Amino acid sequence: MRPADPLGNALDWMTGTLLGTVATSACVIAIAFVGFQMLGGRLPVRRGLQVIVGCFLLLGAPLVAASLSDAWQRSAAPPAPSPVTEQPDDPRGDLPPADYDPYAGASLRRD
Repeated sequence: MRPADPLGNALDWMTGTLLGTVATSACVIAIAFVGFQMLGGRLPVRRGLQVIVGCFLLLGAPLVAASLSDAWQRSAAPPAPSPVTEQPDDPRGDLPPADYDPYAGASLRRD
């Protein structure tokens, strides 16, 4: 058995915290607060938009990273051609008759 990896567990915990429900809740509260500040004229619109874009980048970072990684891998190595295999004529085998009901006698009382 392999011992637990404390560094990996800590990294997983930090990732879950920074990208999980805590971060989502903090971003919602931040966007609401910034919106009220902008409506009251206490915060410039440009600064408010920076906060909103920052929240979207924070929460969308895993998706953006996965997309870029996938695009990089697709462009780096072309996929190998898949071998053509013969399919059997009837892959399912014999089918039961159309009037077959496996539960027909399930509710009958047997003495």
